[in-house]
Amino acid sequence: MKVVLVRHTSVGIDKGLNYGWSDVPVASTFPQEAQRTKETLESLTGGKTFDAVFASPLKRARFLADYCGFSNPLLDDRLKEFNMGDWELKRYDDLWKDDLYYREWMKDYLHLPTPHGETFPQFYHRVTSFLDELKTRPYKRAVIFAHGGVLLCAGIYAGLFDVEHAYGADGHLVDFGGIEAVSL
Repeated sequence: MKVVLVRHTSVGIDKGLNYGWSDVPVASTFPQEAQRTKETLESLTGGKTFDAVFASPLKRARFLADYCGFSNPLLDDRLKEFNMGDWELKRYDDLWKDDLYYREWMKDYLHLPTPHGETFPQFYHRVTSFLDELKTRPYKRAVIFAHGGVLLCAGIYAGLFDVEHAYGADGHLVDFGGIEAVSL
């Protein structure tokens, strides 16, 4: 099965804020960014349709799905971004300065949990449980509107890169409005 994953466009909040599960608004540049994403998606598909359309329930993903012509995607909580817990909507710089645990977490974010949030293995399991279920369906082509972390998990799952190279300077985080295609 061919799965096209689409990352939401830029968000309308101050740069430097954690916003994983928070339902933040899209940026004022949404129409321009969404149009570029729609055009890229159309060129990738060559006019072919999708058997199924899925989206994170967070509005930044749903709005892009709608803009791209998919007004009723199947929503699934497993497609939400990484849950930052108590760090939601807090500034990275403030956390680095004031929260010793945050500094430890940044050194080992692949294993340590966020306070009242989740660990990367929990996040990965959540996303891959969705992908495992998707593989059991009779679809040939599906599209998913989601978040950067979800696309990273899908890339790891599909063998595009390993977890150690997913994040950071040598990472594979797709730009806002970007697209990643995998085969399941």
